[in-house]
Amino acid sequence: MEYTDTRDGSVRTDLKTAVLSGMNPATGGLYIPVTIPHLNADLLNKSYGPSFRDVAFEIAKLYCGDDIPESDLQEIIADCYPFNAPVVPIDPVTYVLELFHGPTCAFKDFGARFMARLMAYFNRGENKPLHILVATSGDTGSAVGSAFSGVEGIDVTILYPKGKISCLQEKQLSTFTGNVRALAVEGSFDDCQRLVKTAFTDTALRKKFRLSSANSINISRLLPQSFYYVYAALSVKCRSLHDNKIENPSIIVIVPSGNFGNLTSGLIAQKMGAPITGFVAATNANKTVPDWLVSGRYEPRPSIPTLSNAMDVGAPSNHERITALYTHDELKKILASYWTDDNGTIKGITSCHERTGYIIDPHGAVGWQAWYDIRKGAMLKLMSGFPNNAENPGLTPNIPVWAQSILDNKAVGIVLETAHPAKFADTVKQAIGREPPMPDRLEKILNLPDRSIAMQNDYETFSKWLQKNLSA
Repeated sequence: MEYTDTRDGSVRTDLKTAVLSGMNPATGGLYIPVTIPHLNADLLNKSYGPSFRDVAFEIAKLYCGDDIPESDLQEIIADCYPFNAPVVPIDPVTYVLELFHGPTCAFKDFGARFMARLMAYFNRGENKPLHILVATSGDTGSAVGSAFSGVEGIDVTILYPKGKISCLQEKQLSTFTGNVRALAVEGSFDDCQRLVKTAFTDTALRKKFRLSSANSINISRLLPQSFYYVYAALSVKCRSLHDNKIENPSIIVIVPSGNFGNLTSGLIAQKMGAPITGFVAATNANKTVPDWLVSGRYEPRPSIPTLSNAMDVGAPSNHERITALYTHDELKKILASYWTDDNGTIKGITSCHERTGYIIDPHGAVGWQAWYDIRKGAMLKLMSGFPNNAENPGLTPNIPVWAQSILDNKAVGIVLETAHPAKFADTVKQAIGREPPMPDRLEKILNLPDRSIAMQNDYETFSKWLQKNLSA
């Protein structure tokens, strides 16, 4: 399997180089496969839903090629995933894909654990340490820190926007020790991401240190997220007729979206042959991509703080990968987009709970609200010639090819629940009047001491700190 660069299609490199370098330091481009491989027909045509690990292994084989022997790859998959991704029906045409059963209670565990083990595998025998730099808007940092904690030869520096993530998320980040540390940056997630991306293109810094990324900038964190898209789509395909009496439904995946790495993984899964008809990109007030989908103009902007903070991204880096995989017109056929404000997020949590009994987190709530509104009249109004103004919360005025299946009641939705609601207990309590139960693995960190390091929003200061504190 060969990999190329979103900014220079002539680039050809192997998986090891793509994983360990994170992004192409010569161009600043992001790595993508030269071709998207197709899933094995036996996997796609099973009459029963395959196990998550079986799906993960079959997909990983396609991308690892000859770089990792199958026996080693099986061990990596088994070590990565002692947990599952349950597909939970909450009403006759809605499933929730629960992605919070990993150690840090967020979907980032699926990508971070695979990436950590892949990097450790490729880093064997190296004399110089590999330094991971990662910006987080919430859950990425804790998942990466957990995945790499104690991994020999690799250390991790996490940058997060001080005071702009939930208290529990900040607690998860600020309590790491050993080879993982967190920097509390005076700024936004976009500022954190800018500092990291600038470091990767800093020639002098890269000569001194071996640097890599653990954001969805890194292809080894992006590709394993396709595992759960394929798994969920095959599961729903096998069970849908029993659940809702719809034969061969259009399967629509509703993706809470911030940096758009998760959606990119879904698009890759669809290209591989997963039975996914289309997607809804569900965003908060940081609606850069919905605006681009409507206007064709990509205009990054400063991020806006919201209740769904992990999606507070005004300049999503994976837009670059999406446009390398699809033209704007192609994407408009596959993708609907929807955005809401904080009032809509609270409404989503309340509505989901009242109508289904399910307690959903603020990010999943944006997805639920998008799917509910699409089913309950928003798509009908759009197709009847009464589109919502894109400046107002709601479905943006783009009609995907699967829109008629909504009106014909031939579609089912899979809403991605990207984090455990207990990580946002105050917001959930505001919406439904009580806090959700807290998993033991979250509760145990509450009494740990904070060890985060204050960092100015300034690249020179950041660079000097790296040079002083990292080992060459």
